[in-house]
Amino acid sequence: MKTPRDLSGDSLIAALRVFGYARVRQTGSHVQLVTREQGEHHITVPLHSPLRVGTLNKILSLVAEHFKVSKNEVLARLLS
Repeated sequence: MKTPRDLSGDSLIAALRVFGYARVRQTGSHVQLVTREQGEHHITVPLHSPLRVGTLNKILSLVAEHFKVSKNEVLARLLS
């Protein structure tokens, strides 16, 4: 699945709720999220619009690694 080019930080944060991520705190334009599903995991998402492709790919990779699924599976669940 191709990585979207027009996804904003706010949209990604909302979509990551599927994996149990919730806002913990915000510093400037960066929001820290945490999930406690399958162990505790923290990620930081910039509130840029749109997110840079490399930044989005890295966040998707970190989520995929934590949940032990492929990046394409993460993307499919987020966009469904």
